[in-house]
Amino acid sequence: MDRLFIFDTTLRDGEQVPGCQLNTVEKIQVAKALEQLGVDVIEAGFPISSPGDFNSVVEISKAVTWPTICALTRGVQKDIEVAAEALQYAKRKRIHTGIGTSDYHIRYKFNSNQEEILERAVAAVKYAKSFVEDVEFYCEDAGRTDNVYLARVVEAVIKAGATVVNIPDTTGYCLPHVYGEKIKFLMENVKGVHNAILSTHCHNDLGMATANTMAGVLNGARQVEVTINGIGERAGNTSLEEVAMILKCHKDLHIDTQINTHKIYSTSRLVSNLMNMPVQPNKAIVGRNAFAHSSGIHQDGVLKNRESYEIMDPTDVGIDKNSIVLTARSGRAALKHRLSVLGVNVDGEKLDALYQEFLKLADRKKDINDDDVLMLVGKERSSKDRIRLEYLQVSSGVGLRPVASLGVKIAGELFEAAATGNGPVDAAINALKKIINRKMTLQEFTIQAINRGSDDVGKVHMQVEHEGVVYYGFGANTDIIAASVEAYINAINQFVK
Repeated sequence: MDRLFIFDTTLRDGEQVPGCQLNTVEKIQVAKALEQLGVDVIEAGFPISSPGDFNSVVEISKAVTWPTICALTRGVQKDIEVAAEALQYAKRKRIHTGIGTSDYHIRYKFNSNQEEILERAVAAVKYAKSFVEDVEFYCEDAGRTDNVYLARVVEAVIKAGATVVNIPDTTGYCLPHVYGEKIKFLMENVKGVHNAILSTHCHNDLGMATANTMAGVLNGARQVEVTINGIGERAGNTSLEEVAMILKCHKDLHIDTQINTHKIYSTSRLVSNLMNMPVQPNKAIVGRNAFAHSSGIHQDGVLKNRESYEIMDPTDVGIDKNSIVLTARSGRAALKHRLSVLGVNVDGEKLDALYQEFLKLADRKKDINDDDVLMLVGKERSSKDRIRLEYLQVSSGVGLRPVASLGVKIAGELFEAAATGNGPVDAAINALKKIINRKMTLQEFTIQAINRGSDDVGKVHMQVEHEGVVYYGFGANTDIIAASVEAYINAINQFVK
């Protein structure tokens, strides 16, 4: 079997999704899950971008053992110096530096020319090489870079000491056959190409990230840069779980990874929960409908022989078909087991607190699913916020002006207010604004049901603007009005300290 290296950038490119930022403790939790999953490289952050990113790279370097820890930089000396400092505790360390190589970047971003960019690329690699042995170079916007010039850059940086060269389709523009031909051209025309590994880094703007990545792999790339659930800027990145399962299903390709596919589902749910970013139901591999069959013909076929309509066994990705069903009669042990399956380990007082919240939810819902359980974990994390909803009462109906009264605790002190609005949610938020006397504008308001039914938990995502900065809030409750207020408070907690 040919070896394919998995470079996970969930904590760097994936975390660039607006409203999905993690703190250092949460990043360490994800990094440890990625280590158990079996990724080869963890891109832990962009150290010079902020003190938080720098600290996260430092702490992740201490927390994980065998994956290579990678830090991103621009092709700038100061960036490289800061990255090297952040990586000081890593057992295996890599600096990921680079520069734009397309005409769009050279002319308009850098106001430069091809020769100068080539010189800057070589200088960046040589400088990074003075700090670490393992240096990866990215040719930003390689997808729209002329192949002949791209080959010159790749050859030069390999000669300068790059161990990996990243060929990103930064804008998600390439067609699969075009991207595959680009990798093939480099493999055939770059002198010394076998002294380094070519890497793919594909974005999903046109829905072709995974297809482009596989086209690159089939033409000689031996590292893929991916994220859990395919998260990332704009439409996202190539999905780790899709690449891993494509190779597991297509053994005829004779390409293998070290991914423990049984950990895919729990890692997916962990990232979704921590980032408050739901997985779309029809998402390949990890969506809740990925192994669901509603068509009578399909159901009959699956019951007779699973492989009639399923090319994967759900247990191969960590979905337990015989999982314990959670109800109001379930005990702490059952809840703890389900949490551990989902990658969340709790004990003691924290488990007791979660169990009490679980019982309250179970009394309101017939069936408790995985998303419900993870929602409870998310609410527990926010229980220490400065501002917390204490109570909410809303009166509304046909021909009636909606009125809401609520109480919130701010640093332990109760504040109360009432207001009317165009609807019950508007009334509740108007009452909240009376207490939080700041100029805030609600820019986006999205409601999503976790499952189905009138007793379902609703998730609310909000964007709230305050003093020119957009803050992202999340709430979940069987009462959609309460979930909306919780989401608004969640956003406020990010700027009210």
